[in-house]
Amino acid sequence: MLLLLGLLLGARGAGAFMMHVASSCPLAANGSLQSFDLTVAFNKNPLVCYDPDAQRFNACDWKLLHNLAEQVAIELNNGSTWVKRAEARRRACSKLAAQFWAQTALRRTQPQVRIIPAQTGNPSVPICLTCHVWGFYPPEVTVIWMHNGDVVGPGDHSPMSAIPNGNWTYQTQVTLSVAPKAGDIYTCSVQHASLEEPLLEDWSPGLTLEVTLMVAVATVVMLLGLSLLLVGVYYWRAQPPAPGYTPLPGHNSPSAVPACPHPRP
Repeated sequence: MLLLLGLLLGARGAGAFMMHVASSCPLAANGSLQSFDLTVAFNKNPLVCYDPDAQRFNACDWKLLHNLAEQVAIELNNGSTWVKRAEARRRACSKLAAQFWAQTALRRTQPQVRIIPAQTGNPSVPICLTCHVWGFYPPEVTVIWMHNGDVVGPGDHSPMSAIPNGNWTYQTQVTLSVAPKAGDIYTCSVQHASLEEPLLEDWSPGLTLEVTLMVAVATVVMLLGLSLLLVGVYYWRAQPPAPGYTPLPGHNSPSAVPACPHPRP
């Protein structure tokens, strides 16, 4: 029937055309099926629409092709084939909606977290800590900063709202400007529906990059020197004894020592 419709439109000088059938199943916020839509479209414009309550097709083009749309609707309603197809799609929507909702909206994906420090150039608060949280779903997440186990007040950090990653997960970040001292521990605590307990990530002040490089170079030099020392000792012990005086057999034996002659009177 759609082939005949295409030939009819082509015969009327419609030129290039595209016919397609599209159906959709809008879902409510709780995952329930709100409605069912099935449309026969011409060049992406709705031509005939299916009414699931009345179980019949109606013309939904009120412009140039309205008369043709009414004729198509009559043809679709006269036979039971297209009505059966529409009802089969509606039953499939009702059956698959719960599975789709469970695999998408109801799923739980645990977040990942990482703390990245950066220099601020401000002597009073020289370090800016950024807690990056990503890869979580649903988007509702709570991120809290703690200093040595104590929660940092809301005025000391600025949380950002979660933004989508484009793969059904979300990300967010929370920054905190600090003046760390030796022994301080800053903790980023992440609370999410996918976690049984908060996810904790710690950061403590360490050596600067320059000092770290100096320590690394000194360590390498020390290990190299120790290796050379061990190799030298090994080769020194492996050498044969130097040539020297070799005593005759029995020379060191007490019995081989000649007795002193008795003095003559």
